[in-house]
Amino acid sequence: MHLMQRPFNTSLRLALRWFLSVLCVLSAFSIKAQWTAGPNDTLIVPFVVYGGDTMTYREFDMVYVFGKMTEAQKEAYRKWTRLRNAVYVTYPYAKKAGFVFNEINQHLQHVTDKKKRAAYLKSKEGALRKEFTTPLTNLSVYQGKILMKIINRETDNTCYDIIQEYKGNFSAKFWQTVAWIFGSSLKQDYDPKGEDAEMERIVQEVARMYGYT
Repeated sequence: MHLMQRPFNTSLRLALRWFLSVLCVLSAFSIKAQWTAGPNDTLIVPFVVYGGDTMTYREFDMVYVFGKMTEAQKEAYRKWTRLRNAVYVTYPYAKKAGFVFNEINQHLQHVTDKKKRAAYLKSKEGALRKEFTTPLTNLSVYQGKILMKIINRETDNTCYDIIQEYKGNFSAKFWQTVAWIFGSSLKQDYDPKGEDAEMERIVQEVARMYGYT
């Protein structure tokens, strides 16, 4: 009976060895498959080809380098800032005034009676004084200059022309003299393609901000 069990035991040992070998191979394959499929196995990075070699690269955040301004540049920047601030302050008043003056011109085209014209102008003058007197008296002389230029832009008339039209020649000359004493002029024209080109760019910026364009 011992002799009959030996082949069986031998076959059993061989089968067990084969099973264990297969199990080891499958285990190794499973471990390898898990490793290659892991989240940290491969890092995907940008690359460039330089001189025939492939190499990784990285884009850094933008770095701004500013040089020191010269005195002339500083002075130009101060003037630009002053102009920009003045336009921001005065543009709403100039826009409103331009609207009122244009409205007056359109209305008076159909009014020929002098008394009716005078009464209409007086009513409009009262409304303008009520709305603009306080804020305009707080403007500086420089801001006043900018205001008159922008009014000319909005109405195609100088402030002198407007006053002369509505208040008479004497009144216009009087206010021109006052403006001259303060270093300004009611006869300022607006030249968007010449000396006022920088102001025009700022006016367009402000107009967009206030929703006029």
